[in-house]
Amino acid sequence: MGNKTFIALILLVIVGFVGYSSIFIITEKERAIVLQFGEIRNADVQPGINFKIPIVQEVRKFEGRVINLDSPTESFITVENEFLDVDSYVQWRIQDTQKFYTSTNGDTSYANTLLSAKVNDGLRAQFGKRTVIEVVSGERDQLLNEVTEQIDIETRDEYGIEVLDIRVKAIDLPQNVAANVFNRIRTEREREAKEKRSRGREQAEFIRANADRQKVVIEAEAYREAESIRGEGDAEAARVYAEAYNQDAEFYAFWRSLRAYEESFNNGADIMLLEPDSDFFRFLRSQEGGS
Repeated sequence: MGNKTFIALILLVIVGFVGYSSIFIITEKERAIVLQFGEIRNADVQPGINFKIPIVQEVRKFEGRVINLDSPTESFITVENEFLDVDSYVQWRIQDTQKFYTSTNGDTSYANTLLSAKVNDGLRAQFGKRTVIEVVSGERDQLLNEVTEQIDIETRDEYGIEVLDIRVKAIDLPQNVAANVFNRIRTEREREAKEKRSRGREQAEFIRANADRQKVVIEAEAYREAESIRGEGDAEAARVYAEAYNQDAEFYAFWRSLRAYEESFNNGADIMLLEPDSDFFRFLRSQEGGS
């Protein structure tokens, strides 16, 4: 092998090394910065194929996805000076790579330590303003939302970290106060139940009274309408009777007598004591109904 060929191979190897060292790939799951002699030259490297100066520049890659921080159980004091053992977790991700690198040196473990301290301080402050009942059942969501918003603002500004969510997995009461707390919760729930039952009875009485009033009004209107119709019927009947009587007064008297006979002798066991010349039998004595 000649000198020229050897030199060409060396140059080829150098070019290949330089080319390989100049290219780096950032995936969608990663965040990265480019350093030159320790100083940040590019803090917003886009996903895809990128280039750097070999040896002179260095690439630092970080996790771009959501990171879960499972905080250790901590004891917090409520406004009633009651201790609670709280087990929480945090979900966060890198929002500003430059701030994240300069504040944590790109160390995720160190970032978790800083974030855990802030979360504990925030939870301790919120627990200290609330009672045990409010923390356990009443205002837990509001408490966690306030802590998340507050810490997210601080960590974005200080560490370039976006806090997505802070949640409490469990709240354990010390054995010496658990019974008292549960009794207070039970008493509070019973009081609320009594109030709701009382409001329910009040509404039931109102509905019942309203229904009774409507019943009276409907019955009165129905009775009034019935009496009006009955009066109109009686007036019409009287008019018809009057017209019939005026057409043939003698026949009308005869027809009324027949009705009286029918109603009087309807029961075979009935007995009537009358004078033979009673006016009741005048239509039986003669065809004209005379005496």
